[in-house]
Amino acid sequence: MSGPTRCAWAGTDPLMVEYHDTEWGVPQRDRIRLFEKLSLEGAQAGLSWRTILNKREGYRACFAGFDPAKVARFTPARVERLVLDPAIVRNRAKITSVVDNAKALLRLEREAGTGNFADYLWSFVDGEPVVNRWRRMDQLPAATEISTTLSKDLKRRGFRFVGPTTMYALMQAIGLVDDHLAGCHRRGVGAIPTLG
Repeated sequence: MSGPTRCAWAGTDPLMVEYHDTEWGVPQRDRIRLFEKLSLEGAQAGLSWRTILNKREGYRACFAGFDPAKVARFTPARVERLVLDPAIVRNRAKITSVVDNAKALLRLEREAGTGNFADYLWSFVDGEPVVNRWRRMDQLPAATEISTTLSKDLKRRGFRFVGPTTMYALMQAIGLVDDHLAGCHRRGVGAIPTLG
């Protein structure tokens, strides 16, 4: 007896299947989880998502549960310790980007009119998930006009490792877009109650 049909990228790895079935594309509004996803998508650049998913608990431990206020206070000495920690990807630029992005996130939230980080991100899709109707993996774009606009705005605000492709992956991960393929049992996940 076969199981449910999934997007091909999930494969058969239990960790990837679990992520696909419970997180990917589910609208997320919790600022801590959003900062975590932003940080992990930046860490993933040039690597497989499976690699990052396998290190997620290490990232959570190393980066104070992704509490932006705590991460923003990381000292250069703490960063040096993280560069040596095998629980995460030991790339100095990616590690310092998490600290810089925490500071940028706090600045963004202090600015009048931006609200919290969730409000800011969701404003790029007018508060509702964009539901795509892709039939095949090769139809999914690497980036879109919205992810490019988001990328430019984040860079202007001092965020790093937030290119258009990385931002589209973030948009997919946090449910700003529903890119589950037609036939996937998670199709229409945006209609499911939001996390956070």
